[in-house]
Parts: sequence; C-alpha cells; structure tokens
Amino acid sequence: MASSLRPVRGRRAWLVSGLAGMLAAGSLALPFSAAAETWPARPLQLLIPYPPGGSADLLARPVAAKLQERLGQPVVLEYRPGAGGTIASQSLARARPDGYTLIMVLAAHAINASLYPKLPYDTRKDFAPVSLVANLPMILAGSSSLRANNVQELIAEARANPGKLTFASAGNGNTGHLAGELFDSVAGIKMTHVPYKGSAQVVTAMLSGEVQLTFDSISTTLPHVKSGKLRALAVTGSQRAAVAPEVPTLAEAGVPGISITGWYAVLAPAGTPQPVIDRLSTEIATVLRQPELKATLAANGYEPVGSTPAALRTHIDAEINRWSKVVKDSGAQVQ
Repeated sequence: MASSLRPVRGRRAWLVSGLAGMLAAGSLALPFSAAAETWPARPLQLLIPYPPGGSADLLARPVAAKLQERLGQPVVLEYRPGAGGTIASQSLARARPDGYTLIMVLAAHAINASLYPKLPYDTRKDFAPVSLVANLPMILAGSSSLRANNVQELIAEARANPGKLTFASAGNGNTGHLAGELFDSVAGIKMTHVPYKGSAQVVTAMLSGEVQLTFDSISTTLPHVKSGKLRALAVTGSQRAAVAPEVPTLAEAGVPGISITGWYAVLAPAGTPQPVIDRLSTEIATVLRQPELKATLAANGYEPVGSTPAALRTHIDAEINRWSKVVKDSGAQVQ
C-alpha cells in the first residue's frame, strides 16, 4: 500500500521564506528548531517490513490510528516486505531525516545484524530509536499433519526422523526462525526451516498441513488454536501468556533454557532532529496508556511498553549481542 503525501503548500512556503530570511541575516542555527516547531505539517509514513495480516500490521493499525489523533496528521502504513525486513530498513536508512518517514521493526531487526553477512546499512548507526512499542509472546503450534500431541512427543518424532519435520517462520531472520533453530540446538534434534513472506502466509500453510510446525506470534496463531484448527504445544517466554494460560512454557514442557519474546519498536532515520524524536516518543507512550488501546492490544496478546529513545537504544544493542551468539551457536543460515 503506497502512500500519497500531499504537501501543505501554505506552511511549506512559510518555511522556505522564513529560512531564506534567516540565511540572509547570517543565522545558521535556527532552521532545525523552526522545522521541529512546525512538525508535523504533512502526513507521516510508517513502513511495515512484512505483508498485511501479520503481527506488525495488527499492532501498527490501532497504534497509528490513535497516534494520528494526537499529531493532527494522517499516519499512513506502507508495506515493504522481503528479505527478513531488510528491504524496509534499507528504505528508512535512505529516507530524509525529517520525521515524516518511520518504521516499525520487529526483533528480526536485531537478528539481521548477524544473520546477513552484508547489510546495506549499519543497524546501530543508521537509525534513530524512538520507542519500544510492545512485547508479544510467541507460540509453538502444530498443524493437522503433525502426529505429536505435546513437546516431548514432538522431540521423539524429530529424533526418529531427522530433517523430516518442517517448521515455518515469517521469513529468514524472523524471531520464529531463530526460535526454531534454538529449539533444535537445545533439544538435540534437526528440523527443516521453511521461510514464508509473513505470518499470514505461515498461517495459510499451517492450516493446509503444508508444514507441521511454526514458531510464530501469538496474535496471529492463537485464533486458529482456539478454533481447533491448530494445536498449541508451548509458549516460548519465561512465563505463560495471559491470553493462553492453559498453554505451558517450553521449560514446563521439558525444554529449559529457551526464553524468547517478540518485540516491536519505532525507528526514524539517523539525523532526525531530537525535538521530533522526543515528541514522537512522548506521543507513542501517551497513546499506549489509553485504556481503549490497551484493551485492544491485550486482547491480541500484546504487552504495551512505550519507552524513551535512550532505553530503546540500550534494548537494541543488547538484542544484537544476544542474537549474534544464538546465530553463531545454532549455525542458522539465510535460505
């Protein structure tokens, strides 16, 4: 879905003439302040690294709707899927740092730093952290083609048939991909990874029995578990999910040492004026505290956060280091 951004001609003209006046007077210190004071003067574009219908989309839609109420400008979602989210991230790295182009990244953003040998951007230097938006539990689910009814039966089947069981993820470098690789490593088994272009495609493949398993976000998978079309085996976090308290953790199912929770964050291009970053961070945190939005997100398993830019930078640095070790130890590769 491409966005058509229409400039606000009157305000843009004022900015141009004002800038010309300041330059004529010999002042070079004020343009960024003036831009920050008038921001936002036109619609914002929020890049989504995966196709519609996935967990990022389910989170971004209600958050963007509330955010545009606060900003007084539309927040338009643009989907740029592919290459584990790196296509959208590259687009943001090349965008003008004016606060009008943003991205909602997933944990894959940190994973890609070590999974892909040559990225067209620097994960740490080319982006300005804005806010950690939400965390989301993941679930290990089986399709109708899976014979195992629980995690221990799954492990036994995988050991008896190395490489024959397949697990789907929403793409190379996705958290589900690395969760499966880590599960293989810890459980001492070998399954075959089948990457798709997004969670919606994973669900379709699971419902048809095309693949036996998935490590995916609880928001996209749980509705099909509740309808009886998919089978929940475990959640990947350190504790049971509030929306599925009957599903055990992997540790409870006999596979300790795995604790994985998906996360979602908003970034801007590096060099975006700090007043704009701070305003965005504040507004995101404000909408995430609204009872109506909190209830909507909680119903789909999301745990709203709303962090400072500094806290998000620390989080991303820690995640890059953490997943680098997982990628190395598991031998995960881009397929």
